[in-house]
Amino acid sequence: MNRAHIGLGANLGDPPAQIRVALTALGALGRVLAVSPFYRTPPMGPADQPDFCNAVAIVQSELSPQALMQALLDIERAAGRVRGAKWGPRVLDLDLLHVDGVELMTPELTLPHPGIADRSFVLKPWADIAPTAVVPGVGCIGDLASKLGAVDITLW
Repeated sequence: MNRAHIGLGANLGDPPAQIRVALTALGALGRVLAVSPFYRTPPMGPADQPDFCNAVAIVQSELSPQALMQALLDIERAAGRVRGAKWGPRVLDLDLLHVDGVELMTPELTLPHPGIADRSFVLKPWADIAPTAVVPGVGCIGDLASKLGAVDITLW
């Protein structure tokens, strides 16, 4: 069984509803162990788009990291995700942040997810549910979240 940490985000349509639908779909992939509160966060990319709803979930699954990533992409497509501009608006975004005990770098998947140490919209919700989680090469999630802070992040 793999314990996976998954970032969820949406800023089109009804973002909290999109996240809830995604969480239901994640439950079909394994057992959802924890879900953070939902946060309203400013967009990482172009500022001329709605705020995001972000959360992090921990899921225990028998799927390999590669199969889990493919399942996440399938969930995004089923929700209506169309890949456009980098960091642009989206109906649903699912990121495989980390799988306990796995470090991987392939053209399709890098674990831990690059850039997580610089993303308060990931670290704040993740620290709510796993503050002592340690990601190899990145550090302790709670410590990273404290250092980065949560400016402009509020509960949805």
